[in-house]
Amino acid sequence: MAKDVVMVRIDRLVKTTALGFAMLLVWGCEQTSRPQMASTDAPPVFAGGDLSGPARQIVLNGLADPDPQIRANAVEVVATTGQALLMPRVHKLLSDEAVPVRFLAIVAAGDLEYGPARNDVARLLEDPNPNIKIAAAYATMKFGRPEYYQVISNAVASTDQTVRANAALLLGKSGKQEGLRFLYWTLQREDSGDKVILQAAESIAMLHDPRIYPKLWTRLISAYADDRVIGIWAMGALGTEQAKNALITMLDDPVPEVRLAAAEQLGKLGDPIGEEEVLEVFEAGLMKGLDAQGQERIKMRAALAIGEIGTERLKKHLPPLLQDVSKRVRLAAAKAALRRRTK
Repeated sequence: MAKDVVMVRIDRLVKTTALGFAMLLVWGCEQTSRPQMASTDAPPVFAGGDLSGPARQIVLNGLADPDPQIRANAVEVVATTGQALLMPRVHKLLSDEAVPVRFLAIVAAGDLEYGPARNDVARLLEDPNPNIKIAAAYATMKFGRPEYYQVISNAVASTDQTVRANAALLLGKSGKQEGLRFLYWTLQREDSGDKVILQAAESIAMLHDPRIYPKLWTRLISAYADDRVIGIWAMGALGTEQAKNALITMLDDPVPEVRLAAAEQLGKLGDPIGEEEVLEVFEAGLMKGLDAQGQERIKMRAALAIGEIGTERLKKHLPPLLQDVSKRVRLAAAKAALRRRTK
């Protein structure tokens, strides 16, 4: 992975390289007498009907995986599912050799307001890598220092496209409406590359500004499935009634991965209407005829949708996914299992 390419979210795994999830349970911020799970690449063994233990084991292994993209996505799962017990292990990744892993670990420390990392994050405010510096500014802001928001807003003027895209992401995550003027300015700059434009538009959606809807709609009607999925993620972030109706239309898309992405985002918005699209994966032979890679992508997307929809009819399909031969599928299923417990 190139060291200047920072953001790899698990909901984008179908477009990125491999990940594996397995995890080491660290019980709290300090060492205690409670047992810790050993890291293993093998699929987890179930004890009873609780999926959270095996799911955490999967994430733990991901945090220690030799592949930096796997580590990065494991960190993202910890943050998005609120797994505070795993933050001591994430804390160690603040010094990881891979920039994407460090970036996400810092952001996770801020999102979960993980106090033990405060001093280490403060030192990273002077890091020579500008991506790390803005991540540290974001976390410091989340720790109660709002003046560091300016570091992020200034970074959207960077000549480096990756720094600009990551600054746009953090402006969206900040939740501050004042970020809209910086994001629209970035969106309209002639020298903003495609990844900057995509991230700026999604971040505007994250700030729930309905003016971005027409631009997101153009993604939904693209001839390219990847573009339609990107539009779906952004519509899910926007979350308006108009965006929700647009997502419902995507349940009729001819590409299964697009339909599953729409089902996932609708589930995130509290609407289980996409349940049947997910059940097709397991009960209607949707994967029949696909090669191993195609099946892997479908199972990953289905797992993520299960985590957001969370109906009884769907959750029974999570255990096999948690034991799938693919690390990537197990990772997505782990996020789904842990996400269901936090909804």
